[in-house]
Amino acid sequence: MGMIPTREQALAIFRQYNDSEALEKHALAVEGVMRHFAGLYQDPAPDLWGIVGLLHDLDYGRYPEQHCVKSAEILRDNGIDETIIRAVMSHGYGICTDVEPQTDLEKVLYTIDELTGLINAAALMRPSKSVMDMELKSLKKKFKTPSFAAGVDREIIRKGADMIGMDLDTVMTEALAGMRSVAASLGLDGSEA
Repeated sequence: MGMIPTREQALAIFRQYNDSEALEKHALAVEGVMRHFAGLYQDPAPDLWGIVGLLHDLDYGRYPEQHCVKSAEILRDNGIDETIIRAVMSHGYGICTDVEPQTDLEKVLYTIDELTGLINAAALMRPSKSVMDMELKSLKKKFKTPSFAAGVDREIIRKGADMIGMDLDTVMTEALAGMRSVAASLGLDGSEA
């Protein structure tokens, strides 16, 4: 069995391969939402969910054309446990890997990765620049507008919601709650408006 890194170790590995502030904020957002969902699932290892969230885009800054595949190499070279490697690989299912999400952790990561990007973009359009006062209704409107945050693949979010057996409103509500829990570290708490 490989190593389950601490949050500090995971962040250090992430920063070794990324110097983009936007990519780091995305990693922190996904970490926060993953921890939130771990609580909903009453999973006894919320740290594991958070670490997977932090590391899921490890290779994206340097090796976007080898996304997920390069992450697996880097994580193996660092002695990281296969549970984490498999989860990271599974979020690219049908896009850049054929590793199908199977565990709750993997299915949630697949579902919320794109959604955090949509929430982030929606928050930045608000006068408050915050997720703290964002309502589901407003997020749903952005979701239904294909030209808004056009890079966000809504179909993946829909497929993921089906995969975890939650309706889209619940997934959005819970992802929003997860991002609120880390809003300050994302600059989305209204203090930068």
